Amino acid sequence: MREILLDCPVDVLTMAETVDLARQAMRNRSRLQHVALNVAKLVNTRRDPVLSADVASSDLVGIDGMGIVWAARLLGLPVKERVSGIDLLTELLEVCSEDGFRPYFLGATSKTLELCERRVLESYPAIRFAGLRDGYFAPDREFEVVANIRDSGADCLFIGMPTPRKERFLAAYRDDLNVPFIMGVGGSFDVLAGQIARAPVRMQALGLEWLYRVYQEPGRMWWRYARTNTLFAGILTRALIQHRVQALLGHSGASHSTRSRGRV
Repeated sequence: MREILLDCPVDVLTMAETVDLARQAMRNRSRLQHVALNVAKLVNTRRDPVLSADVASSDLVGIDGMGIVWAARLLGLPVKERVSGIDLLTELLEVCSEDGFRPYFLGATSKTLELCERRVLESYPAIRFAGLRDGYFAPDREFEVVANIRDSGADCLFIGMPTPRKERFLAAYRDDLNVPFIMGVGGSFDVLAGQIARAPVRMQALGLEWLYRVYQEPGRMWWRYARTNTLFAGILTRALIQHRVQALLGHSGASHSTRSRGRV
């Protein structure tokens, strides 16, 4: 169910519903592009019209990040749960193991991908990868990368490149890739490889996973989260005030309408 949250499209789906849609796409060989929306990406769409268009043109915009969950609920959207990118990736790898689908990993470094492959096969020995390709290629090699993915016969493509590079790559080539399910996974390959630990479950539930990332990588992450979280708080506050004013005006209008009908 597609809704609009803070001027950005979101699909209000549970994890199970998202996994089912991905499985159907792979079975039917019909393209389904998923993008995970977190606070940083939502904030950046407001100043980057190209990124905004890339997100809006995706087939599924998943709600990733507790900040997005809480904002949606405060503004009246029936969001049941967070569908985080790393958890969705793990669920879909299990689907690949069960149904014989072949994943392709694109992004991160060659070393990280080697670790990913090893750990995935330890958990799911039945998986056969369609391919693995690091994300450190020059723009003039993009056609080669696209051809390799297309010729691999992959059933799903997981892209671990930073925003907005992966969104631009998909906007340019998604129709040429011939892969049914496509998903950007951000830094999930680093987690899957065991190079970065996830926050404890309690911190995830409290929406503090970002703080754990800052703790692990302060030099790279503190400014990003400080900036985007502050901007998001301002955006949400204005939206809540507007939402409340509209609700009051609507209630007043309804009361006036009732009184008018009473006099008639």
